[in-house]
Amino acid sequence: MYSFGPIAVLVTIAYATVTALTGGLAPLFGTAAGAAAIVCLTVLVRLVLLPLSYLQVRAEKTRARLAPQLAALRERHARKPEVLVQETRKLYAKEKTSPLAGCLPTLAQMPLFIAVYGLFVTAEIGGGANELLTHRLGGTPLGSTLLPLDAGSLPVFAVLIVLLALIAWATRRWLTLPAFAQNASAGQPPVPGMAMMSYLPYGMIAALAVVPVAAGVYMVATGVWTLAERLILRRFVTG
Repeated sequence: MYSFGPIAVLVTIAYATVTALTGGLAPLFGTAAGAAAIVCLTVLVRLVLLPLSYLQVRAEKTRARLAPQLAALRERHARKPEVLVQETRKLYAKEKTSPLAGCLPTLAQMPLFIAVYGLFVTAEIGGGANELLTHRLGGTPLGSTLLPLDAGSLPVFAVLIVLLALIAWATRRWLTLPAFAQNASAGQPPVPGMAMMSYLPYGMIAALAVVPVAAGVYMVATGVWTLAERLILRRFVTG
């Protein structure tokens, strides 16, 4: 995947950026400069993607606002699917939106997320060794993984696990469950497996068993950003 042309270019750009950040942050963070650079890179990437995140949240608000009207259309034209489709299209056209309004920003973000993540799991970048993975956090190389177990790296992974667990709990409590409740109150049909889906944020902890420390730092940084970003946008953005 990471050898694919456009993705490889993005990985190379991200690597050059994080290398420059590491050098600049070294006087402040010492041996932890690599980890600090990952956090800074995450913030930069999320700032670039902020307009797309705004569009996602606005689409969520629009869907919630239109949900009662869509439910009424489904009830009114339950036996006439062709009419239901036509009336639904008219409603979306009137509101200048579409059912895919929230999906397109998500798809647009994916290449950049894949490239940034590849920076932390790829041993070679641009034909040379990925020097980022040789930097350390708490004495543990950023390229280290939890398995096989190493007593020296356990404290770092323990901290990452606790942080990811807190982020997952907060995400489920403040983002996922309120969104499900809002959909239900608006009359939207329940999604199969909704209860299980609410626990998806905890998947980050399982992923930490096989990804290096660098990826764990990235997951913590992007998880905190996502939580704060969505809480703020959902409060102030209107649909």
